[in-house]
Amino acid sequence: MPTGTLTMFVSELLWVTSAYVLATFVALPTDPVLFLLYDDGVLRIVLVVLSVVITLHFHDLYTELYVKSRLMLLQQLCMVAGVVFLVQGLISYVDPGLRVPLRVMVPGSALAMAAVFAWRIVFSAYVLRVVGRERVLLVGSTPLLCEIGGHIQEHPETGSQVTGYVTDDYPPGTHLAGGEILGGFADFRAVVENTQPNRIVVGVPERDDALPVAELLELRFAGQVMEEAGSAYERLAGRVCLKALRPEQLVSSGEYGPSSQNVFLQSAINRSLAFLGIVVSLPVMLVSVLAVRLSSKGPVLNRHIRVGRKGKTFTLYKFRSMCGPAGEADVWAPKDDPRVTWMGRMLRLTRVDELPQLFNVVRGDMAIVGPRAERPEIVERLSQLIPCYPQRHSIKPGIVGWAQINKQDEMVQDAITRLEYDLYYIKNMSTSLDTFILLHTVKAVVLARGAD
Repeated sequence: MPTGTLTMFVSELLWVTSAYVLATFVALPTDPVLFLLYDDGVLRIVLVVLSVVITLHFHDLYTELYVKSRLMLLQQLCMVAGVVFLVQGLISYVDPGLRVPLRVMVPGSALAMAAVFAWRIVFSAYVLRVVGRERVLLVGSTPLLCEIGGHIQEHPETGSQVTGYVTDDYPPGTHLAGGEILGGFADFRAVVENTQPNRIVVGVPERDDALPVAELLELRFAGQVMEEAGSAYERLAGRVCLKALRPEQLVSSGEYGPSSQNVFLQSAINRSLAFLGIVVSLPVMLVSVLAVRLSSKGPVLNRHIRVGRKGKTFTLYKFRSMCGPAGEADVWAPKDDPRVTWMGRMLRLTRVDELPQLFNVVRGDMAIVGPRAERPEIVERLSQLIPCYPQRHSIKPGIVGWAQINKQDEMVQDAITRLEYDLYYIKNMSTSLDTFILLHTVKAVVLARGAD
């Protein structure tokens, strides 16, 4: 989580909690301490605060930290408040004893939304410029370094700031992405002393002897944080850069292959969760079977051949959403395919059409989280066009994945970016990353984003 996002989350958690606690002291006619400690007041406020924070997340307010429009922010916060009151209404049906009294809820929500509104304006204008700011010096001028500089400039919430470049390729003062040239390699030591960077990112040029290796080593052993450009890009952008990935790295490094421990743990957890998901979603699937059967002619399920782990093919199941053939012969189907039925659009919008894939997970063909399962003809074509593409099949494909929540395009030119996200996931696969992906997938489903 970027430094700016984490700071915003923690600070707003404190602001919102304080607003509702203050409302209990102002609005309640009885002793607020009795309400908080002996009448489940703390639990009630915790439920309200959680609903506020989750709704802020679902409105992308922890993704877009900069306030581009105060009116838009006000509209979003009004929607957040409305959802919070709706949640309180639902809680009152489940257990009226867990609902915050209306005389506390109204002023508390008003204070909380006002505090969030004011804090986000201040945070966007001032705090985000200094909080956790990491000064980054870029050594070299390779295309990858320029991409890093541009990414830092476009995403200030990462908590990084480019102090400049050191390179012999351009004269001092030349502006590159995110910063300007501060000097050549001969000036490296003076530039470091003047800028005092927290991190130095080194881009290896075609001629290795062009780098100030002696100065870099001296600083490295003196405790200066240094990072290779490929690693820095991966950390900042959340994907592996194929342009900087050399074949010998795949051969000699164990980082790009999944560990057997992670694979076993993922398989055990996924099968358990898939079985639980089948039990919970069984009523929805039964209704979907009836809806598909009545809405159009054809089988209830579509069966697709997909490439799984180690290149083995398997049959993937989905609820049928088209009339006529399923389009397996098409390499990339159009986004607004006329064959999709009205019921199929609803199933795709809510992702209900993908529920039968839970049976694929139980069978061991798929995982809940992983690279997207592609058709054999697409895999064959992309394997010829893109190096390292077959390496994405070192783990099971998933119903959802890191690439899916970051990239929705399907064309060949975007397949490289999707592969970079897949390799990043394979390298960093863990239960925490899977949880992060699932939370973002839930948000995408609720907001009906990226439905195929």
